[in-house]
Amino acid sequence: HVVESGGGLVQPGGSLRLSCTVSGVLFSDALVGWYRQVPGNQRRMVANMRLDDVVEYADSVKGRFSISRDNSKNAVYLQMNSLRPEDTAVYFCNVDCFSSGNDYRCRAPWGQGTQVIVSS
Repeated sequence: HVVESGGGLVQPGGSLRLSCTVSGVLFSDALVGWYRQVPGNQRRMVANMRLDDVVEYADSVKGRFSISRDNSKNAVYLQMNSLRPEDTAVYFCNVDCFSSGNDYRCRAPWGQGTQVIVSS
């Protein structure tokens, strides 16, 4: 069970912090990740973090976004700074995802996501 929150409308250059809690899976040893999807387009990886805290970011968000996790809360966060209109999307989190066809297959069912709109 995945629940994302923290999205909203923000002006270009602004910041948002997304939160996600995951229940029903063993979280502490999981690869946790954030993904985003624009309607009609494929879901894309934004950032992920391994158990050993090694992180990976999509090139388009490097230097602006930061992923973190709190294993005691089964939570993962995404700090988004210097937001751009092209960051507008629905943001999802999940655990232990791997690419499968046009989407990702993950350990938990996808949640509803949280909408981020970057617009003046």
